Amino acid sequence: MSDLTTVVHGANELVVGPGDDPLETYGDGALAVVDGEVAAVGPTADVLREYPAENAAEAIDASGRAVVPGFVDPHTHALFAGDRSDEFAAKLRGKSYQDILAEGGGILRTVRAVREADAETLLANLLGHLDTMLANGTTTVEVKSGYGLDTETELRMLDVIEQADRRHPVDVVPTFMGAHAIPQGRDGDDYTDEVVAEQIPAVESQGIAEFCDVFCEEGVFTVEQSRRVLRAGEEAGMTPKVHAEELAHVGGTQLAAELEAASADHLLYATDDDIDALVEAGVTPVLLPGTAFGLGAEYADAEAFLDAGAPVAVATDFNPNCHAHSMGFAMSLSCVEMGMTPADALVAGTRNAALALDRTAGLGTLSAGAPADFAVLDAPTHVHVPYQYGTNVVDTVCKAGETVVEGGDSNVCVTDARSTDMQRGGHHE
Repeated sequence: MSDLTTVVHGANELVVGPGDDPLETYGDGALAVVDGEVAAVGPTADVLREYPAENAAEAIDASGRAVVPGFVDPHTHALFAGDRSDEFAAKLRGKSYQDILAEGGGILRTVRAVREADAETLLANLLGHLDTMLANGTTTVEVKSGYGLDTETELRMLDVIEQADRRHPVDVVPTFMGAHAIPQGRDGDDYTDEVVAEQIPAVESQGIAEFCDVFCEEGVFTVEQSRRVLRAGEEAGMTPKVHAEELAHVGGTQLAAELEAASADHLLYATDDDIDALVEAGVTPVLLPGTAFGLGAEYADAEAFLDAGAPVAVATDFNPNCHAHSMGFAMSLSCVEMGMTPADALVAGTRNAALALDRTAGLGTLSAGAPADFAVLDAPTHVHVPYQYGTNVVDTVCKAGETVVEGGDSNVCVTDARSTDMQRGGHHE
């Protein structure tokens, strides 16, 4: 028998998702949740007529507030150990990302810390980060491996990612990224051989990773090395993703288009031809303004992607070099630094972000039949998400229609996810 879990009513603004204006919204809006999915959305009077609030297990009065889809963060490196705050200070003194990496810092430093950490420490770290993300409205997040750079540690990271997905309200999407950096003392071709011949078969046998990503970049993996890794990943059942054109233009975007990857990410140095190639191939561009902010670099040209008709997505790129959990902050930068409207930014952090994870059955929207993942803001409209930069305007978060955060940061994770295996049955779709 279907159960009416939650009714939200009286919202000053209820955002369903992309629309002609450019968002589909309702004033004095309501939604009803049945069996974890949106059963109805529309004007409060219409929804309550069919789904009376008194019949619901929970009723949320959203008067004066906005309700938006839960944020989808399609690009993070949220599983790590160690601390690199001193590198932030070094960058402020003029050291570049490449300088720090050449000295054995950056990714390679985190690799050493992750190799030394046990699984329990890694899991506790990741669950803590997921708590913060959830309190900021993120209900689905992609998490990459890539701080192992050897078979044993990469598998351990993926196992921890899967454990976190089972134990935490946030849906965690696992990506294998053994080709994140070239280990110290190794040749690029030789290490690529290891990723292709040893790591990917082991990851396939483990059966956790959904995507295979590669850092196609100057001084890291060449286009040809990246192609080898991603083709091997495809043969092992993993969908390609590409870190492309972050520090220089080397051709990673065209590779993503060639392989019809789920997404091409960063894209600070993408050209008009690159953009056209992604649109034609149906590859979602994922822009990461927090990374440009942290590097003091130029931002990706969001307007060029939007003008070309690309479904632009935005992500945090949360990692030790970009220590930002908040999709709201990413949306603020998208508006202030990349020229996106608040509506553009919201779609980029919800529906389009879901497309970058191959989630096409309504995730990132509040349309009928979509997963009932949403946030109630302590603000009257969605514009306040980017407008109040530096402030978390999320008050309540519901996952599959059940409240998992109340009162913003004051009461994170109402569900005790750490002591209870949620057994959600995997991701939507």
